[in-house]
Amino acid sequence: MITNVFGARCLGIKAIPVTVEVDMTSGIGIHLTGLADMAVKESLTRTISALQFLGYRIPGKKIVINLAPADIKKKGSGYDLAIAAGIIAVSGQEYLPELSAYLMMGELGLDGSVRKVPGALPIVELSAGMGLKGCILPAESAMETIGYNPLPVFGVTTLSEVIRIVSGMECGHLLVRNMNPAHTVQEEDRCSADFADIYGQEGAKRGLETAAAGGHNVIMIGPPGSGKSSLAKAIPGIMPEMDREEALQTGMIYSVAGKSGLSAGLMKKRPFRAPHHSTSLTTLLGGGTDYIMPGEVSLAHNGILFLDEFLEMPRKTMEALRGPLEDRKVTVSRLRAKIEYPASFMLVAATNPCPCGYYGEDDRCRCTPGKREAYLARLSGPLADRIDIHLWIHPADRRKLLGRDKSEPSSRIAERVAAAKEIQKKRFAGDGIFCNAEMDTKLTEKYCRLSPDTENFLFKLSEQSGFSARACSRILKLARTIADLNKDTDISIRHISEAAGYRFLDKSLTMF
Repeated sequence: MITNVFGARCLGIKAIPVTVEVDMTSGIGIHLTGLADMAVKESLTRTISALQFLGYRIPGKKIVINLAPADIKKKGSGYDLAIAAGIIAVSGQEYLPELSAYLMMGELGLDGSVRKVPGALPIVELSAGMGLKGCILPAESAMETIGYNPLPVFGVTTLSEVIRIVSGMECGHLLVRNMNPAHTVQEEDRCSADFADIYGQEGAKRGLETAAAGGHNVIMIGPPGSGKSSLAKAIPGIMPEMDREEALQTGMIYSVAGKSGLSAGLMKKRPFRAPHHSTSLTTLLGGGTDYIMPGEVSLAHNGILFLDEFLEMPRKTMEALRGPLEDRKVTVSRLRAKIEYPASFMLVAATNPCPCGYYGEDDRCRCTPGKREAYLARLSGPLADRIDIHLWIHPADRRKLLGRDKSEPSSRIAERVAAAKEIQKKRFAGDGIFCNAEMDTKLTEKYCRLSPDTENFLFKLSEQSGFSARACSRILKLARTIADLNKDTDISIRHISEAAGYRFLDKSLTMF
């Protein structure tokens, strides 16, 4: 007799079904097939110990366990539950009539306890697509699905609870949808700075407000101590929470990366990732051998990727950002796998203007003109083209620092950003995007129409400043955001002028 139990394998943010086939025939020994890695092969030892601990016997016959399809590599310890339940069913020790009605994943402890596995959200989505009766996951993993329950999700802590569910016994108290998120471990709050505590820098704050409202990329250039890092860390405080669709997209990435352990339910706060400037290319874009993990650009999806000391990054790593910034996704290819992760993030880069860091501040700079030009030349033209807002940050006026004049608080700026985001949400309903920066060429033509006078103004401006076609497109998107902040329906010359004023890096480097 062959018993089938359903499991899953995550490929990117999608899960594919894996059928755990268990057969018992005459002979001796337990055999595992189906292109399993070492962690899966070791599951046999864990499973046998867990079954014996709970009072089940190991049949003295030949047991063959096949993980189908056999041409896809199976990785991790998540198949323990399915293998254990299959052995119990095929040996007749329990009557499990609903074993094939559920998809189950979980790692077994030697005492029969069930430990968390990554990928809960994609697994639940797959279970719903397969038309199954429900999904069985470790309790800690199942907490990720609170707020997204297309079908019953059971959070279990022991193998005994799994057996009760698939035997048809009443286990409604294990349903995740009946759990109160208020009594679960919540994601740690990030203590973001408040713009009210950053004195001066009103021009930079306006630029960052515009960037946050439309999801635009920003680079801040200024000397040490001018407040670049503080400004960047204050941006999460002015950005609205993610809606359900955004939260589901980002949650899928964190789920497969195994980074949702502290959260209960779908993520609400936008991610803020700040890798060190020495980070590797694999860490930034994602990668691996058997299992391709999402990188920092994907973990920042629908949020912020802050890169401090931007021009100190290795050239190869820096230039690798070109693709994600343009395509809003990243594709990682390996010999046996090709995985695509979404990567629609808001880049916030910060750098000094020269090697010593003090160019433009009185006579403190000790660098030669050649060194200054070579330093800023690390930012290539194609990469600068993809950054919408260029901000030169000067140290704040000492009188404002001493006088402690309060600036506009983040809460008030957040209201304007939220209003602009709501306009964009209605505008792009059905288009599959969430902000102005994500518009492609067709959407830009549709939503960024200009009057003849405004179009003529942009044409003359681009000729004078030498803007590329990509730069002009990004000026249009930025102008659309500025108009949304002002609640203006049409893009005017004033909006175009402000948007173009943020692109000083497109001009000749001799100005530095």
